[in-house]
Amino acid sequence: MAAARARSHKHFQLDAAKLRRAQRMLRADTETEAIERALDIVIAEHERNRLTVEANDRFVTSGIDIEDAYGTLEK
Repeated sequence: MAAARARSHKHFQLDAAKLRRAQRMLRADTETEAIERALDIVIAEHERNRLTVEANDRFVTSGIDIEDAYGTLEK
Protein backbone atom coordinates (compact mmCIF):
# COMPACT_ATOMS: atom_id res chain seq x y z
CA MET A 1 0.00 0.00 0.00
CA ALA A 2 1.33 3.42 -0.93
CA ALA A 3 2.05 5.84 1.86
CA ALA A 4 -0.77 8.31 2.33
CA ARG A 5 0.43 11.88 1.97
CA ALA A 6 -2.77 13.71 2.75
CA ARG A 7 -5.68 12.30 4.63
CA SER A 8 -9.16 13.72 4.85
CA HIS A 9 -12.21 12.64 6.74
CA LYS A 10 -15.02 11.39 4.52
CA HIS A 11 -18.36 10.03 5.55
CA PHE A 12 -19.98 7.38 3.37
CA GLN A 13 -22.98 5.16 3.71
CA LEU A 14 -21.66 1.76 2.62
CA ASP A 15 -23.17 -1.70 2.47
CA ALA A 16 -21.86 -3.28 5.69
CA ALA A 17 -21.87 -6.80 4.24
CA LYS A 18 -19.81 -5.72 1.22
CA LEU A 19 -17.37 -3.90 3.46
CA ARG A 20 -16.92 -6.93 5.74
CA ARG A 21 -16.48 -9.18 2.71
CA ALA A 22 -13.88 -6.86 1.18
CA GLN A 23 -12.10 -6.62 4.53
CA ARG A 24 -11.85 -10.43 4.71
CA MET A 25 -10.81 -10.79 1.08
CA LEU A 26 -8.11 -8.13 1.39
CA ARG A 27 -7.04 -9.38 4.83
CA ALA A 28 -7.33 -5.86 6.17
CA ASP A 29 -7.37 -5.23 9.90
CA THR A 30 -9.66 -2.22 9.67
CA GLU A 31 -12.44 -0.98 7.42
CA THR A 32 -10.30 2.02 6.44
CA GLU A 33 -7.44 -0.27 5.44
CA ALA A 34 -9.85 -2.38 3.36
CA ILE A 35 -11.11 0.69 1.51
CA GLU A 36 -7.56 1.97 0.92
CA ARG A 37 -6.42 -1.41 -0.41
CA ALA A 38 -9.45 -1.64 -2.67
CA LEU A 39 -8.73 1.84 -4.04
CA ASP A 40 -5.08 0.89 -4.61
CA ILE A 41 -6.23 -2.17 -6.58
CA VAL A 42 -8.60 -0.10 -8.72
CA ILE A 43 -5.89 2.48 -9.46
CA ALA A 44 -3.36 -0.23 -10.39
CA GLU A 45 -5.89 -1.98 -12.63
CA HIS A 46 -6.68 1.30 -14.39
CA GLU A 47 -2.97 1.88 -15.02
CA ARG A 48 -2.55 -1.66 -16.43
CA ASN A 49 -5.54 -1.13 -18.70
CA ARG A 50 -4.17 2.21 -19.90
CA LEU A 51 -0.79 0.69 -20.71
CA THR A 52 -2.46 -2.24 -22.49
CA VAL A 53 -4.53 0.09 -24.68
CA GLU A 54 -1.44 2.14 -25.53
CA ALA A 55 0.53 -1.00 -26.46
CA ASN A 56 -2.36 -2.30 -28.54
CA ASP A 57 -2.67 1.02 -30.36
CA ARG A 58 1.06 1.01 -31.13
CA PHE A 59 0.79 -2.56 -32.42
CA VAL A 60 -2.22 -1.83 -34.63
CA THR A 61 -0.66 1.29 -36.13
CA SER A 62 2.79 -0.30 -36.59
CA GLY A 63 1.82 -1.72 -39.99
CA ILE A 64 3.13 -5.16 -39.15
CA ASP A 65 1.96 -7.91 -41.49
CA ILE A 66 0.54 -10.88 -39.62
CA GLU A 67 0.37 -14.21 -41.39
CA ASP A 68 -1.99 -17.04 -40.51
CA ALA A 69 0.54 -19.87 -40.45
CA TYR A 70 -2.06 -22.53 -39.71
CA GLY A 71 -4.83 -21.24 -42.00
CA THR A 72 -7.40 -21.14 -39.22
CA LEU A 73 -8.30 -17.46 -39.48
CA GLU A 74 -9.58 -17.36 -43.05
CA LYS A 75 -12.30 -14.83 -43.75
